[in-house]
Amino acid sequence: MARELPKTASIAHAADGAKLVAPSASRNADDICTMLAQFAPKSGKALEIASGTGQHSIIFAAKFPDLHWQPTDIDSARRASIDAYVSDSDLKNIAPALPLDACTPDWSTQFAGQSLIVVVNLLHLISTPEVRTLINEAAMALAPSGRFVVYGPFMRGGELTSDADKTFHASLTGQDPEIGYKDDFDMLDMLQDASLSVVDIIEMPSNNLALIVEKPVS
Repeated sequence: MARELPKTASIAHAADGAKLVAPSASRNADDICTMLAQFAPKSGKALEIASGTGQHSIIFAAKFPDLHWQPTDIDSARRASIDAYVSDSDLKNIAPALPLDACTPDWSTQFAGQSLIVVVNLLHLISTPEVRTLINEAAMALAPSGRFVVYGPFMRGGELTSDADKTFHASLTGQDPEIGYKDDFDMLDMLQDASLSVVDIIEMPSNNLALIVEKPVS
């Protein structure tokens, strides 16, 4: 995306070759997979927005072999890391990473017909207008009955509910006042404004939420 992400936004360390390792991805991958197993479609095209290091990408592809996964990221170093993980995995249902700035209009035309779209730990790092654009484009990219899964930290009813969240939110807004935690109710309003139907809201570890919505058939 056009804005420079805060230094505290996504910590990743160099690993073998082009691979990067993000501690947060190592921690939350299993929990996200368990949640997706309840809500992901059995087959079709799956788009991962802001795939980051690629750790999630190969775990998702291995867990859901009948979905064809397309990882994306705006950052070339992250795409190189994704591709390194994919190359070493020998998985046949995951494509090389593509560049995508999901905060810009019209990207849905390139990624139409998705059965599943997943975005993990991004929305607190972009502005509210950018979130709205991302949601609207994701809604257009979904096939009928396709599902959109949003995972990350959110305010609950306008309140930050843990000391860790208060500290992290303050660090983000201190670096860029346009970003920071979004409110769960505002998120649901934006998703419904995009004509997406709420399937479920799941409390996740470390005070995160998973918002699962679906594009109606008609």
